[in-house]
Amino acid sequence: MTEIIVSLLTGAVGGNIAGALLKKFSMGTLWNSVVGILGGGLGGQLLSMLGIDLGGVLGSIAGGTAGGGALMAIIGVIKNALAK
Repeated sequence: MTEIIVSLLTGAVGGNIAGALLKKFSMGTLWNSVVGILGGGLGGQLLSMLGIDLGGVLGSIAGGTAGGGALMAIIGVIKNALAK
């Protein structure tokens, strides 16, 4: 249970870091966090499904941050493409 919560929280952080680095695709702090939370949950689950074990909480931090940032960037790109 702890690892899921860590994945979700670090997903929000990852979404906001990606938003800060990729300002063109940022959706604002709230939506970067929401999408990051979703991406963090998905990233953590994906790593465990693939059998990649980075070690408990550290794995959750890595998967959550990467998943949150990646999903925020993907959604940002799609949002910008649809806006044109």
